[in-house]
Amino acid sequence: MITSSKSRVVRRAARAAAFSTIVACTVSGVVLASPASANVPEDWSNPKPVDTLTALLVYVGAPLGLFLLIALAVFLPALARGEKLGGTDGRDSEWFGGPRKTTDELAAPDTEASQAGGASGKW
Repeated sequence: MITSSKSRVVRRAARAAAFSTIVACTVSGVVLASPASANVPEDWSNPKPVDTLTALLVYVGAPLGLFLLIALAVFLPALARGEKLGGTDGRDSEWFGGPRKTTDELAAPDTEASQAGGASGKW
C-alpha cells in the first residue's frame, strides 16, 4: 500500500518528468528551426511580383477553360448526333414496386395456372 509520502514523491517525480519533457521539446524545436532563418542564396533570381490580372488568368481562367473544354468534349458528340441534352426522352417514367395509380400495369395472377404477372419461378 502506498502511503501519502510515497504518493507525494511519485507526483513530484511525474511533474518533474513532464516539465523536463516540455523544456526539452521547446529547446529542440528552437535548435532545429534555426537553419530556417538562413538568407536566400545570392545565385537565386529575384522574380518580379505578379500583377492581379495575370494571377486571375492563371488561377481562375485556366481551370475554367479546362472545365469548358472537357464539357465540350463530353457534350459535342451528342449534339452532333442531334440528341437532346437533359430532360426526358418522351417516355413515361416507371416506378417498379411503387403505389398503383393506373390500370396499365401488369395484373397479378388470378390462379395457380395463370401466366399473368410477369416472371415466375419454380423450385
